[in-house]
Amino acid sequence: MHTSNVSVEQRRPDWAALLVEAVSKPGLISDTYSRFWNYSAGNQILAWCQCIARGIELGPINTFDGWRRLNRSVRRGERALELCMPIRVRRKATEPPQDDGGSVVAGDGAERTGHWDTIPVFVLKRRWFVLGQTDGADYVPTELPAWGERNALYHLGIERITFRHADGNVQGYAFERQVAVSLIAALPHKTLFHEAAHVVLEHTRELGRMDDHDATPRSLREVEAECVALIICESLGLPGCDAARGYIQGWLKAGGDNTIPLRSAKRIFRAADVILKAGYPSAEQPGDEV
Repeated sequence: MHTSNVSVEQRRPDWAALLVEAVSKPGLISDTYSRFWNYSAGNQILAWCQCIARGIELGPINTFDGWRRLNRSVRRGERALELCMPIRVRRKATEPPQDDGGSVVAGDGAERTGHWDTIPVFVLKRRWFVLGQTDGADYVPTELPAWGERNALYHLGIERITFRHADGNVQGYAFERQVAVSLIAALPHKTLFHEAAHVVLEHTRELGRMDDHDATPRSLREVEAECVALIICESLGLPGCDAARGYIQGWLKAGGDNTIPLRSAKRIFRAADVILKAGYPSAEQPGDEV
């Protein structure tokens, strides 16, 4: 399917607003994860918000054909939910076309030669229905997968090493693709998620470059990593969410801005998905949004 750039921009969800909704409401993420765990974190929040706004009972979601395969049918007149999914759009190639001799054709040549590229773009599609919008055979819930730390670190290519920092106030640290958590960390699981997020978000790789002026500011690095830790803690029903919210607010103030940039919101959702999916037995990587 092809679409114009204008329509694509109009059909993108506001990930920054969804992230604020998710991290500011205790229990929201755990509520969405228990029902929509097999969808990406961003789509979980997106589905939850639509159900609440439209007064639809929260429950598992599926496509029209997906419910039919489960011997259930969508009731006439029910309106589908929107989730984010990738489509491919056309654009002019970044390099001008060349003739058989390797010479650049005059002008961009795209209209005359059909020289186009396709790129993946994530947009909203209205295709999903909640269980409460369907009738039919009894629904058998899918059991939530067990998340495992060892499985996650293995599939992420992250090594957990012995903590050797001299500062007793340091809870954990990350270096390249290694993470360490203090034996006396107040919330060791949250610290592990935070440090793993630094690796997945490529903060550790940024710090290894010579051009530090291009690196993400420390305040934003900490906000991004802790937001990921918060999403994972709530998703898995682990303690530490209140502490994470306080930590996030502290670093937002330290950075002089109380808002999370759109680019960071997308990176946060993606990193949380990657870490969560890596810990499942199948270790399937997400691909249905941001």
